[in-house]
Amino acid sequence: MQLLKKDQGLIEETWVHCTDLEPLPVSENIIVGYGRWLNEQETLLKRNGLLGLELPNDVSPADISDKLDHLSLILLDFPAFNDGRAYSQAQLLRNRYGFKGELRASGHVLRDQLAFMARCGIDCFELPLHAPAQEWSKAFSDFSNMYQGAADGFATIAQKRHLDQTGAE
Repeated sequence: MQLLKKDQGLIEETWVHCTDLEPLPVSENIIVGYGRWLNEQETLLKRNGLLGLELPNDVSPADISDKLDHLSLILLDFPAFNDGRAYSQAQLLRNRYGFKGELRASGHVLRDQLAFMARCGIDCFELPLHAPAQEWSKAFSDFSNMYQGAADGFATIAQKRHLDQTGAE
């Protein structure tokens, strides 16, 4: 698996994906599934190393909002290109709940959707095995103007027009 970080390009994986059955590493940065999170939350919060969570796309971010300070990474699942629930999760995590850690897109990640995923607050992407990462990293600059506000904070076309008309900043 290749990892593409929005502002850094290709990066090395520094997290260990732990299944529900395997023992937890002592101090490595780990990503656990939601079931394990629910069953072993107390143990997970006490261990050394950073903690990441695979959040199924049918689970509301509200369900984990009181524990976001303990999470450094949330993995959002895109099971199909036409399943947009993880977009909503990302937007809620960034804007409503103020999550500052890494939001990572996993699953059916397409180059044509990277810019939209980034606009929702996703900043790391698991690329398909043979994806040309250099070409994919150009996706973040495919659009220079935005019609709608989003988690990325880019000025919308309406805001830019207002600035042009008033000269205000």
